[in-house]
Amino acid sequence: MSNSLVINSSPSEVRVALLENDVPCEVYIERQGDRGVVGNVYRGKVVRVLPGMQAAFVEIGLERTGFLYVNDALPMALTAETDHEDEPEERRDGDDEDPEVESPRERRPSRTQPAANIADVLKQGQEILVQVQKEPLGTKGARLTRHVSIPGRHLVYMPFSQHIGVSRRITDPMERERLKQAVTKHRDGAGGFIVRTATEGIEDAEIEREARMLRQLWRDIEKRGASGPTPRVVYEDLDLVLRATRDLFIESIDRVMVDREEDFERVKSFVAGFAPERESKIELYRAMEPIFDHYGIEVEIERALERRVWLKSGGYIVIDQAEALTVVDVNSGRFVGKSSLEETITQINLEAVKEVVFQIRLRNIGGIIIIDFIDMARAENREKVLAALQEALKRDKAKTTIVRMSEIGLVEMTRKRVRESLGHLLTETCSYCKGRGAVKSERTVANEILRAIARHLAREPAGTVLVNMQPAIADYLYATENVQIEELEKRYQARIVPVAREGYHRENWELVTTPKRTP
Repeated sequence: MSNSLVINSSPSEVRVALLENDVPCEVYIERQGDRGVVGNVYRGKVVRVLPGMQAAFVEIGLERTGFLYVNDALPMALTAETDHEDEPEERRDGDDEDPEVESPRERRPSRTQPAANIADVLKQGQEILVQVQKEPLGTKGARLTRHVSIPGRHLVYMPFSQHIGVSRRITDPMERERLKQAVTKHRDGAGGFIVRTATEGIEDAEIEREARMLRQLWRDIEKRGASGPTPRVVYEDLDLVLRATRDLFIESIDRVMVDREEDFERVKSFVAGFAPERESKIELYRAMEPIFDHYGIEVEIERALERRVWLKSGGYIVIDQAEALTVVDVNSGRFVGKSSLEETITQINLEAVKEVVFQIRLRNIGGIIIIDFIDMARAENREKVLAALQEALKRDKAKTTIVRMSEIGLVEMTRKRVRESLGHLLTETCSYCKGRGAVKSERTVANEILRAIARHLAREPAGTVLVNMQPAIADYLYATENVQIEELEKRYQARIVPVAREGYHRENWELVTTPKRTP
C-alpha cells in the first residue's frame, strides 16, 4: 500500500486526489475560469467601515466585497500576543489553506478582542494591499488580511512579522533547532519565516536560496501594488497542479500520477527545481481507463455526495450539512452484534468514527460539526470512542477542536473552513424543491387547491373554474376528492374542472375562470 498524488486534467477542470494507503482521503477541484483566490494579493479600496463589527469591506474586484477584521488590518506588532507558538501546523492542502502561517498567535489574534478601533485604522476610499486568506463561502465574501504571507516549497515568508517558526510535524529536536538557526542566519533584515515540513533534511544552501527568492518576490509584489488602477490583482498563487505538487508532494508521498502529458512535463520541471532527486517519482498515466476510475476515486466522490453512508457492519451514518452547521448521526442499521447491547453499540460507534473522519476530510466539511453517536451507558466506552475520534483526526491537517462527549453521546467539534466543501463545489440547489430537501405531498397540494378555489369563488363568483395542475394532482383530486368538489360546485353554483398539464411543478397551479351566464 502506498501514498500517492493523483492529478486528472481536462480542458474544463483539474482534479487532484491525495491517497493514503491507496484510499482517496482528500479531493481538490479547480475549474476553468473559476480558480481559487486564497493566497492572491490585491490592491483594493475600502468601501465601507463598520465600527459596530470592528471590520471593513474592501472592493478587490471579485463578485462580493472582501471582509477585513481590524486585527488583520493592523501592523502585526500591534496585534501580537504573548506566549507565541513556534510549532505551526502543517499546510492543509494543495489548494487554499496554510495553517502553518496562521498558527502563531501574532498571526491570528482573538477576533473577540479588537486591538484598536477600525475607524482609526481605515478610512472609506483608502487604497490598501490585502491578501485573501479565506475563499468566498456561500453568501460571504472573501476573508482578507494585510498580514501577507508568501509560500514557497520549504518556507513561508511573512514580510510583516519577526516570527521564526518550525512546523510541528518536524519532531526531531536537533533538526528543529538546526532549521531554526539556518533560517535565522539567512534572514537578512525584516520579515519572518515558517519552516515547512518538506524542509526536513534540506541543506542550508537550499534554505538560503529559497529565502532570498521569496524576499525578492515580495519586493516585486510591493512594487506592483504601490500604484496603478484599483481594484486589481497584484499577485496570483500557482494553479492547482503546481500548488498540489508544491504543498502535498512531501517525503511520505511515494509517487505522483499525472494523466495529461503537458501537466506531466510541467510537474517534472517544477520538481526538478527544488527536489531533482524526486523527479523519478513523477509518472505519466497512459492507460485507457480514466485515472480517477482506476484508483477508485470516482466511486468515493459519488459516496461523498450521498446523505447516507453505510458501514461494513450494516450500520450507517447520516450527514446533514447546513450553511454553518453539520450534523452526523450514527445509526445501528442492520447490525445486531454478538454479545451485549453495550458492546454492540460501542463497536458500531468505533467503526463509525473512522468513516465520519474519512467523510469529513473527503467532503472538506468545515465549521461546527455535531456527531450524534449511539448512546453508551458506560463512561469508559464513551472515553474509548472519544479517544478513537481524536486519534483518527490526527491524520487531518485541518485544525480541529473537540469538546468532550456528553452523557448522551454528542460530540461537538469545529474544523477550520477555508474553501467550499466538495458538496457545494459539485452540486447546486435543487430547482424543484428549492433546497428544502422535500416537497409537499399530493394530499397537501390538493387541499390547498380546494381552499384556493373556495377563497376565489367567495370573492368573485364564476360559472366555471379550470385549475391547471400537475397530472398526478389532478388524478388525486378525481380519485379521492370528488365529493368535496361536488360540495364546492353546489355551494358556489360553479363548475370545477381539474386539468392535467405536463411540465407543472407539483406545488404550482393556476386558476382560470369564466363568468356566470346570465339567464
